[in-house]
Amino acid sequence: MRNTTTANSITQERRANPVRKRIANAISNAGNVLANKSGDQMTGWLIVVLIVVVVGAVFLTLYKDSISTIWYSIVAKITSLLN
Repeated sequence: MRNTTTANSITQERRANPVRKRIANAISNAGNVLANKSGDQMTGWLIVVLIVVVVGAVFLTLYKDSISTIWYSIVAKITSLLN
């Protein structure tokens, strides 16, 4: 029953509207389909990535010497095991 009502309303709209208006409506509908309605989710993910990058950069800047010391000790142990 619902499909019949929808079909009837579409048919009445087509009869009432000239071709130019129908083309404008079709273009408008196509634009709505192409528009990403989940833009808020994408913005959220970009904010999360930005926060992770900034926190990582601050962490690396603050603990650069400690990280280097740990890294060189790991490399020294591996090279001593290989020799």
